[in-house]
Amino acid sequence: MAKAKIHSGICGFIAVVEATMNGTVCALVIRSECEAIPRLAKDLNQVNPFQEISFRQSMPQTIRSGMQHSPHAACPVPVGIIKTVEVEAKLALPADVTIKLSKSQA
Repeated sequence: MAKAKIHSGICGFIAVVEATMNGTVCALVIRSECEAIPRLAKDLNQVNPFQEISFRQSMPQTIRSGMQHSPHAACPVPVGIIKTVEVEAKLALPADVTIKLSKSQA
């Protein structure tokens, strides 16, 4: 099982994603106090890892669900879900992803 804890930023919400391969599909358990993420999670009980990692054939199911259920385009949870699926499916090594933001006074 691969697991991710996603700190979404200024909203203060945390999402926990657990991914487990079951044959050729990846089963997902997604939890968060954010009201949008449980709606997204209902669409993502299981995904095909090879369909999630590329935009070449079609839009990944995780991104489509994020577009439908999350009001915030910059929400990092959908990408965090895909990264967790990649690790569980052995399509990527487990490594943290970081975005550090700052604003200078001009």
